[in-house]
Amino acid sequence: MQFLTSLSATGFNDHPYLQGIPSFHNGIQLNLQRNVTFFVGENGSGKSTLLEAIAEHCEFSLRGGNRNHNHNTGHRFGGYESAMAPYLKLSWNPRRISEGFFMRAESFFNFASYIDELAKDDRRILNAYGGKSLHAQSHGESFLSLFSNQFESGIYILDEPEAALSPARILAFMAVINELETSGRTQFLIATHSPILICYPGAAIFKFDENGISETDYQSTEHFTLTKSFLDTQICF
Repeated sequence: MQFLTSLSATGFNDHPYLQGIPSFHNGIQLNLQRNVTFFVGENGSGKSTLLEAIAEHCEFSLRGGNRNHNHNTGHRFGGYESAMAPYLKLSWNPRRISEGFFMRAESFFNFASYIDELAKDDRRILNAYGGKSLHAQSHGESFLSLFSNQFESGIYILDEPEAALSPARILAFMAVINELETSGRTQFLIATHSPILICYPGAAIFKFDENGISETDYQSTEHFTLTKSFLDTQICF
């Protein structure tokens, strides 16, 4: 189900950081019509910036988590944590929701440590993460444990979830997505560099580049063309 149906942002011409991102030069206007949406593009193309702004509007912890994980503190986490958030407007159907999760690969260690701190007072908290500390699992296991045990309903905003996953684990993660999104109770927004993940059937793919943000198909992505070209070349050897 598409809880979040559209998003737009304009008027940040006076913001040096946002104006320095080519894909934002013409503003942002996206209509979300699928349960699963991927953001693709080069490093620095604005994918994470936009996801972070959406997460802030959902009141999720910007260091990873949901509305109950209150650790938006520390260096550079005061006031508006996201540069884009003040400019972003979201449209919801039928109403704004508060369930879900924001997952960012680069701060997952901090999130796992935060859960361990909470578990010192109540070990039952770990039941939502496979029954043991996320630090007691491999990086890939802890990621998949989060996906399998914590995700139920709501909007899931994921920034490069494939970072710690092997190809087999990426396929397992896609099975988790399929189970949840076909239930009609979840929506996924995912920034990724994985050529495997973006072939998820029926997903929408938005490309971030110097021309702005535009919808594309799987075989037109650089992920597909570069991977196919590389594999074809290796086969010739």
